[in-house]
Parts: sequence; structure tokens; C-alpha cells
Amino acid sequence: MGYKAKTWFLAVIAVILIAVFLFISIGSSWDYILPRRAAKVFAILLTGGSIAFATTVFQTITNNRILTPSILGLDSLYLMIQTIVVFLFGSKTLTMGSSNLNFVVSVGLMILFSGVLYKVIFKREQQNIYFLLLIGLIFGTLFQSMATFMQVLIDPNEFQIVQDKMFASFNNIKTDLLGIAGISVLLVSAYFRKFIKYLDVLSLGREQAINLGVDYDYVVKRLLIVVAILISVSTALVGPITFLGLLVVNVTYEFFKTYRHQYLLPGSILVSIVALVGGQLIVERVFTFATTLSVIINFCGGGYFLYLLLKENKSW
Repeated sequence: MGYKAKTWFLAVIAVILIAVFLFISIGSSWDYILPRRAAKVFAILLTGGSIAFATTVFQTITNNRILTPSILGLDSLYLMIQTIVVFLFGSKTLTMGSSNLNFVVSVGLMILFSGVLYKVIFKREQQNIYFLLLIGLIFGTLFQSMATFMQVLIDPNEFQIVQDKMFASFNNIKTDLLGIAGISVLLVSAYFRKFIKYLDVLSLGREQAINLGVDYDYVVKRLLIVVAILISVSTALVGPITFLGLLVVNVTYEFFKTYRHQYLLPGSILVSIVALVGGQLIVERVFTFATTLSVIINFCGGGYFLYLLLKENKSW
């Protein structure tokens, strides 16, 4: 099966799953149910597409298939922001306050943190990108520790509100956020178009890319900004899904058996959509909302991560 045929195959599966999700057991109340299911599907398309896209680009930049953008500490920063809001102002700020304001503040702070981190790390020429990952990991641990400390101090009833933010959920999507998130993703995608031609070369490594005429530092800095924005938007929209990108991108590599990004990018997005829509169907129809989609994704992704580590260890 050729690359285009594989892409169309994934697209057909995605469309079938979306159709099943939208119309299964819809009954006579379709005018009430259908718009709410459509909002979930749109959120899945935005979130799954953004995370898959960002993870593919991130792994290309780092030339490492067991890394995800979560290592930059953005998930931990998001949880710390939500915990600080509840710790200082109470849980009613999250439940009854403006969802738009919370979204904009969360995305803004995550992008600001990424920008400052990039500015400091790349201030020196020839700075190794793995130093950036190390600093991001340290900050992520710091944010997680600070959030845990505040969670111990707050009222147990208010902790329940914070706990809901720890896991991504598509069950209570704020529909007024979908427009903002969609516009943000479209603008970032439009900005990314001029850099897509460099991805195949970047996958060869820094030295080879420079030898082939790529302004490596300039391109990598811009791509990291794109990654940070996409991850920030998707996390603020539905919550953190740590292992989704790792899972779907590696499945895409195994399915397509190529390093050409013209197939990897749409392929990873389609695999992500299939995983999220199929997972949401399982959550609703099999587990009857007894768990969340992120728990299933993180469980499968965590196991696959261990498999990749053992696989790489054997190859060494």
C-alpha cells in the first residue's frame, strides 16, 4: 500500500468513527444532542491535530522519537496556574468565572514561559537543544512540586475542582473557547507553512542541515515557538494529555515507514483523531463515563513509552 493510499485509509477510518460518534443512539432528540457531539468532535480535531502536529515537529527537531513537547514543562505549568487560581481566589473562580479569561491567561503564561526559556537558552550561539530540554524538565518538576504543595493546603472540596483539571476531558467543553482555539491554530498553521520545507532536512541532524544550507538556529527557534503555541492551546482547551503525541507519532512512523513529512504530518493528525474519537466512544459506550479519555491514552502511551525504551536499549 502506497503512502497516499495509507493516508486515505486513515482518513476513511476517521470519517467513519466521527459519523458513528455523531449519530449513534441519537434518537429523536438529535437537535439537542447533535450540536453537543459536534462540539466534542471539533475539540478533538483541534486538540488531536495540534498535539500530533507539534510532537512530529518536536521529534524532528530533537531527532529523538521518545521525546514529547511535555518535557518542556508546559503541562506542569498549566496545572500550577489552575492550582494557584483556586488557592488564591477559590474554586468558584474556575467554575463560575470567565472561561475565556482563564483560557487566555493560561495560554498567555505558557507561551510567555516558553518565550523566556527560549530567549535565555538560545542567547548563546551553538547552544545544544538538549540543554533546553534539561532546563524544561527541571522547571516542569518545580511547577509540579509547587502545585502539589498548594493542593495539600487547599480545602478538600476545592481540590476536587483542581483534580478535574489534571486530566483532559472532552465531556464538558466550553463551546465559546472553540472559536478562539480554532483561530489560534489556523494562524499558527499559516505561519508554519514557510518552514515545512525544512523538516525533511532537519531530520538528518544539525550538521547535515547546516551543510545543506539551512539557517538551523533561526528555523529551530521558530519551530519551537510553533510547538509551544499549539501545545499551550490544546492543553488550555481540554487539559494535559501527556502521552498522546508520543503514541500517535510513533504509530504513524511504524505505519508509513518513511521520514517524509508530507505524509507524516497528515498521517499523525489522522491517527490522533482516530485514537481520540475511538477512545471517546469507548469512554462513553463501554465505561459509561466511569473514566476519562486521558487516563486511557496515558495508560496506553505509558506502556508504549516503556516498549520504546526497551527497544532502543536492545538496539544499543
